Amino acid sequence: MNPAVADAVADAHRREWAFVLAATVRVTRDLDLAEECVQDAYAKALATWDERGIPASPGAWLTTVAKNRALDLLRRDATMRRSLPLLLDEQTTPEPPEPDGSPVEDDRLRLIFTCCHPALSEQAQVALTLRLLCGLTTAEVAHAFLVSETTMAARITRAKKKIATARIPYRVPPAEDLPARIDAVLTVVHLLFTTGHTAPAGDTLVRHDLLDRSLDLARMLRALLPGNGDVTGLLALIVLTHARSAARVAGDGRMLLLADQDRTRWDRAAIDEGAALVRESLRSRPIGRYAIMAAIAALHAEAPSWEEIDWHEVVCLYDLLLRVWPSPVVALNRAVAVGFADGFAYGLKELDDLAADPRLAGYLYLPAARADFLHRLGRTAESRIAYEQALTLTDNTLEKTFLTTRLNDLGPDQNHPPANLRGRGPTRRNRD
Repeated sequence: MNPAVADAVADAHRREWAFVLAATVRVTRDLDLAEECVQDAYAKALATWDERGIPASPGAWLTTVAKNRALDLLRRDATMRRSLPLLLDEQTTPEPPEPDGSPVEDDRLRLIFTCCHPALSEQAQVALTLRLLCGLTTAEVAHAFLVSETTMAARITRAKKKIATARIPYRVPPAEDLPARIDAVLTVVHLLFTTGHTAPAGDTLVRHDLLDRSLDLARMLRALLPGNGDVTGLLALIVLTHARSAARVAGDGRMLLLADQDRTRWDRAAIDEGAALVRESLRSRPIGRYAIMAAIAALHAEAPSWEEIDWHEVVCLYDLLLRVWPSPVVALNRAVAVGFADGFAYGLKELDDLAADPRLAGYLYLPAARADFLHRLGRTAESRIAYEQALTLTDNTLEKTFLTTRLNDLGPDQNHPPANLRGRGPTRRNRD
């Protein structure tokens, strides 16, 4: 097979999956059947594009093939649709439904609201949406939830089984029902963004397809619910964080921490937009978690330099965020901020206290943060051990290279060879 074809299909999967699936569901009104047809379309693309060439519009080609496959299956066996969970009211015809008056016009956003049905637990809603609509792998969804791939696969399977056995009639919610589902929808968009911001695996730090998709969805939500402070806060957070993207990787391909980035490469127009959105979101009551996270991002983005960041203010915002959203990751970020505000020994104490939390057992950034603080405190041997632990918890090549460089910069260890001469050791997935 022509490698260019394989690359084109892979790129189309990253960029077009949500569009193709959403359009196909409009025909089938059945999520499982639509997913099967879309998978068939991508498989057919590998063979057809190799013979006939890559189409000018891969997304349109895939959508047409998936829809045609769906119509064919529906015509041959109408009973199939009655035996699977329905997204919309049962119909006897495969023709697309009439407009339902929903204010949600984008098919991707409509499906996110549809998948985030209150009959399922919020975690199941979010996991299903990330896996089926956003095109993330089960491993990527598991990484977002800080659980093993096996655990997440079982969770998704149970959620789909519940839909099937209970025959939950998913419908696009009317305008008055949207607020009840908005928290799960925002969680989906936020996790989509964080997965794109630092890819859990692969040879690139950033997945721009996921970043662009999350930004588009956040802007659509803002247009749909302009007075919602959580929506405004999430858009602010994404805009401010995305504004730094160009400076996160050096010219030679090295990953750069925030302290080492060239701030002249940051998108100042985006920072100005994000800061204005932060101010607006903070005027809403009650103040939500996304507004607070966006305020923290604004402090970083608007500081003239790393040394001029108001770390005490950052800690105060994390204290507020922990009251609104008591998450172990928030506690970890707060501990790092404490280190820069009050001294690395204080930050390390906070990190060590968090090490007992099983939810952070496989989270890369806990041992990485400990390794950095231990090094700054001159505790080189302990820092080396923490870096070695962190190396076992990432499948991202740039993160691996960064951690290996930091480890080797500590100097030779008399008892072990340099990190680049040793095996990686067990991965998080193997340990689970």
